[in-house]
Amino acid sequence: MTINTVLFDLDGTLIDTNDLIIESFLHTLDHYYPEQYGREDVLTFLGPPLYDTFVKMDESKVDEMVAHYRAFNMAKHDDYVTEFEGVVETVKLLHEKGLKLGIVTTKMRQTVVMGLKLTGLDQFFDVVVCLDDVTNAKPDPEPIHLALQQLGSTPDEAIMVGDNFHDILAGKNAGTKTAAVSWTIKGVEYLQSFEPDYTLIRMQDLLPIVGVTEGE
Repeated sequence: MTINTVLFDLDGTLIDTNDLIIESFLHTLDHYYPEQYGREDVLTFLGPPLYDTFVKMDESKVDEMVAHYRAFNMAKHDDYVTEFEGVVETVKLLHEKGLKLGIVTTKMRQTVVMGLKLTGLDQFFDVVVCLDDVTNAKPDPEPIHLALQQLGSTPDEAIMVGDNFHDILAGKNAGTKTAAVSWTIKGVEYLQSFEPDYTLIRMQDLLPIVGVTEGE
């Protein structure tokens, strides 16, 4: 069946929030665990919900740590966040060609809206499913199923595009096609070990997969 629905992860896929996320983790961890964590240490924290990461460190302070992280993250958001190369042009063309477009993210809606507005991507998406919309985050299929339901699409006509293994596994669990982006901070070889259907070297590589000719 032809793919007519594209679901994107946000952070690390459409917009470059890597430095913002890393600095937010380092700011928080340095407050609670001074000089114990470096930049490389926090790369494993990118992707899962904040609660899942911090609860493993100190269950009694998890809410406090999440709040500390989010306060810094929101204050510094616009200083760090940009879109990846080719993203706006590709998403705009998909929108113009009438494909159904959605965001499926493990972020809370408030910061998702900030990122989409800052980069001008907010005008292209019909559906945005955030962490606060679901009970179970990716890799559970619930967020993808919710997005497809809201878009009026079925899994066999959709593809999930992401930079983390949670995105690839969520797509597989939901029954969609999957595409890994090569600009993932975790390394494309790592992401390919989860066997996505496609690997995008650049965002424009998505176009022929969904039947759109670049430059139309």
